Parts: sequence; structure tokens; C-alpha cells
Amino acid sequence: MSIEIANESGFDVDADNIVAVARHALVQMGVNPLAELSVLLVDSDYMAELNHRWMDKDGPTDVLAFPMDEDTIDHGPSESSGGQPSLLGDIVLCPEVAASQAARYGSADPRMRTGDSVPDAPAPGLHGDYSTADELSMLTIHGVLHLLGYDHAEPEEEREMFALQGKLLDSWQARATGGASGS
Repeated sequence: MSIEIANESGFDVDADNIVAVARHALVQMGVNPLAELSVLLVDSDYMAELNHRWMDKDGPTDVLAFPMDEDTIDHGPSESSGGQPSLLGDIVLCPEVAASQAARYGSADPRMRTGDSVPDAPAPGLHGDYSTADELSMLTIHGVLHLLGYDHAEPEEEREMFALQGKLLDSWQARATGGASGS
């Protein structure tokens, strides 16, 4: 699996962690190991431009996903790719927005939210220790799911996507903290 990352955000981030969490999500989702993915970290001004251009929304957002290969939608590269590498697409993350969200919503369950959607119940075990790196991990998983065809435009889609996001985040956190193996 090839995962390229470029940090043009001006923020100091752990690029290796972002690559590792993306790889974890892709492996857990059974994506062809020949798949390719790129992750771009940008500043809030550029993210606001992208959000306006592609989503017709003002201001920066936390994550955008741009699927590239229609054959990869609905859970990854198909057998019809003949074993050739398939480009999943691009995930664009904004560490500045992620940092703001981590500070603002640190006690809200990150498995069940993205952007402005925040549940009322606090997440067990976080107690203010939720970091920008944790937020970027959640957003990376969220972006991977979008590249694989998941969405949250409708209530049923949202329930399915966020449940899967929670499962992947839990398995990542268990793996990252030396708990149960996630892959």
C-alpha cells in the first residue's frame, strides 16, 4: 500500500502517525494492498478555498476527501483492476482546524463526530487529554471512509459511517496503545 503525505500547513505534525492510521484503516477495510492514497495537510486559508470551491461552503473545514478511481468506491479496488495499483484519491486535512476542534471538543466522543456535529456525551477516558494528533487520526479515518464510498448526508448513512469510524478508531487506539491487535 502506497501512502504519500505532504505537509504544506506550516503545522508540526506527526506525518508517520497519519500514514500509519490511514494504513490501519485501509487494511481493516480489506482494501487491496496495491492501492495508493495521498494525504495533503494544508493551512486554513487554502482549506477555506477548497471548501468553497468543492463544497460551496464558506470557511475552512477539518477534512475533505477526493476519490479518484470510480472502481474503488464501495470498499476499495475491485478485482477488475487486474492486480494493478489503484489510486483511491486524496485526503486533505487542516491541522489548524483539527487543533481548534481538539481543544474545543476534547471531551466529546471523537468517534461520533466530525466538523460541527458533536454529541452531548463525553467520551470515556479522554478527560481533556485529547490532542491534535488524536483529532488528526480521527479525521484521517473519516477521510478514508469517504474515499471508500461512505457518506453521512442522510441519517442512516451517518449512523453506518460513524459506527464504522468508531470501530476503526477504537481498533487504532488499542493497537497504538499496545492493546488488542488491530491488524
